[in-house]
Amino acid sequence: RSSGRAQRSWALCYGLPRWYLNSVPGSMQIPMLLVAVWWAAAFGASGGLTHTVHLQRKMVKLRHKYHFASSQVVRASEYFGEISIGSPPQKFVVVFDTGSGNLLIPSVKCTDAACLAHKRYDVNLSTTAVEIAFADSPDKAVPASGDRDVVTITFGTGEMSGVFVKDTVCVGELCTKANFVTATEESDEPFSLVPFDGIFGLSLPQMSEGARFNVLDCMIRDGTLKHNLFSFFFGAEDDEASEVTFGEWRESRMASKLFWVPVSNPGYWQVEMDDITIKNKKQGLCKDKHCQVAVDTGTSLMAGPTDIVNALVDRLHVASDCSNFDTLPVLGFQLSDHILNLRAEEYVDRGEDGCSLALMTLDIPPPKGPLFIFGDPFLRKYYTVYDRENLKVGFALAKHPGVNSTTQTTLIDLDQQVTEVVEAT
Repeated sequence: RSSGRAQRSWALCYGLPRWYLNSVPGSMQIPMLLVAVWWAAAFGASGGLTHTVHLQRKMVKLRHKYHFASSQVVRASEYFGEISIGSPPQKFVVVFDTGSGNLLIPSVKCTDAACLAHKRYDVNLSTTAVEIAFADSPDKAVPASGDRDVVTITFGTGEMSGVFVKDTVCVGELCTKANFVTATEESDEPFSLVPFDGIFGLSLPQMSEGARFNVLDCMIRDGTLKHNLFSFFFGAEDDEASEVTFGEWRESRMASKLFWVPVSNPGYWQVEMDDITIKNKKQGLCKDKHCQVAVDTGTSLMAGPTDIVNALVDRLHVASDCSNFDTLPVLGFQLSDHILNLRAEEYVDRGEDGCSLALMTLDIPPPKGPLFIFGDPFLRKYYTVYDRENLKVGFALAKHPGVNSTTQTTLIDLDQQVTEVVEAT
């Protein structure tokens, strides 16, 4: 006769979710094993699940999380969805951000205007919460003396400070125990301006406060996911669905085959870019070690090193009065053996004040930089998959209404094309 602990271990191996295990009384442990076998047959021997979060889209005016040379307020899209924390669950709306490493949520202890404008987490309402003293001791509770770390995280024009908590974090039915930061102070800008409560960091663990602070890795540790990856589809219009899917990618969202590029420097989901193209002609702007690109779902804009952006301004000749808008060429980025193109309406800011290249200058110093940032304009055009197990990023043309996978000429496979190299001047 097996012990209850052993039976639970077998059930976990078959992938029965922890919320079910914790709710089953001892008298039901043998039937529980039969349910576990059924669960494995229904959802796969890997035992993991998948879940898609439907994202809301809202246009906002704000300054950006990066330190751009210009501090101008820009109009940009934000995509956000729901998670829950604690027992019983407290629900929050978050940005799923591949450019951040931690889960950040306002605390009821924060009385700043930015916190009061959003839902706040109450550690005292959760029976599964533990207040954590130090990031490098992720299971050590705050002692009676109250001695604990306070972390400050900067976001371009603003910052937040907070303390550490461990609790159950759920994305739909995907639940894990993870450490996160509860904000006790938030600057008015940018946090009072955003339509979401917090940030769900999905970067690689090098950008997290500690090993237990990376929620994705906690899910992987617990065997929560069917596959150890997630994927993004951003709708191009307000009435088109947007989503992040955990545990799989969805071919129904792709208008081309997926191709993969290895992560070049873990931290950001960072990949090498071989060159930049105009009308599919290489411009010779990426030298030696190639250009580096961070694929960032929490960024509303695109950016790159000043020297390269200035070279593109000169070569594209975007007229400030928009007089040549209809004749502007496609602007492409060569990743591995593919060119991923953007049309003028996707790389030009066109408004009442005229037209300008929507590629901001951003000079990130080594060792993280110099670096390009591929944000929402790129991510609306291309479906992306983030493979944690194999450390690679997948790209495919996103399947929006009107995109024909058999006639599209936006995503170029260089195995089938010959491109001309233009020497840099």
